Amino acid sequence: MKQLAGVFPVISTPFTVDDEIDAVVLRREIDWLIDCDIDGLTIAMVSEVLRLSEGERKNLAELTVSYAGGRVPVITSVGAETTRAAITYATHAQEIGAAAVMAISPMAVSLPDDKIAHYFRSIIDSINIPVVVQDASGYLGRALPISLYVDLIDQYGPDRVLVKPEAAPIGPRLSALRDASDGRARVFEGTGGLMLVDSFARGIVGTMPGAEMPWALVALWQALTSVDEQRVARIHGVIAALISLQTSLDSFVAVEKHMLVRQGIFANTNRREPVGYELDHETVAHVDRLTDQLRAACEVT
Repeated sequence: MKQLAGVFPVISTPFTVDDEIDAVVLRREIDWLIDCDIDGLTIAMVSEVLRLSEGERKNLAELTVSYAGGRVPVITSVGAETTRAAITYATHAQEIGAAAVMAISPMAVSLPDDKIAHYFRSIIDSINIPVVVQDASGYLGRALPISLYVDLIDQYGPDRVLVKPEAAPIGPRLSALRDASDGRARVFEGTGGLMLVDSFARGIVGTMPGAEMPWALVALWQALTSVDEQRVARIHGVIAALISLQTSLDSFVAVEKHMLVRQGIFANTNRREPVGYELDHETVAHVDRLTDQLRAACEVT
């Protein structure tokens, strides 16, 4: 369980010109992320999992666990529109050697709290590895109640249930969760690093940013843990400026893939269609300027 802490980037899924998962580029991405001293890997919504078929989702999980090769733990996304599908993904993740799974609640239907609780309990009961309960309210429009997290932690323990709460206001809700769980909740920050500094002060155990600037998030995490306030301020200001450009799922993916191409990791910026956001040349220029500033702040060449 000590491994499930620190910087766990959410991988970006590369696609070939034929719109297939590019296994060669994925391996390069994973090797690069690990070389940047990350603590683990995550497959989640920014990995475009909701635009993949069941077979593609399983293949992506299998490739990621295989390419990680035990060097770092892997958390895979299992959230689905049905409990049955979520359990299928969860049991598959356990079978292939994932360290944990992460689940959002169904998106197509508004469920009462007891039905949401039953959904998460069904996933947890189906496997023996930890489950990260994700509040993707920025996409779903409805926050998970703090009492749900606490009830699940009470029932299964903090080693079996971790949480990734993303509902606003993030800071006060993190403190409320910490206090309601008597400090037992093991929390991953999920704003791409935007709220990382404030969240760290409220007792989180890790962060799940994008895969486009792992070197920066690792540097920021190390600065936070070593209480280097000047370095924290220098790095976080530029990260916040970059993340402020990523206001939707499509914009997150677009910016990430542009930055991965610019750094020589990805061969193209292909996304799974349909998409509702495109980078214009002025935004691209701004992203590039900020990336250069961030490299200087992190002293990365």
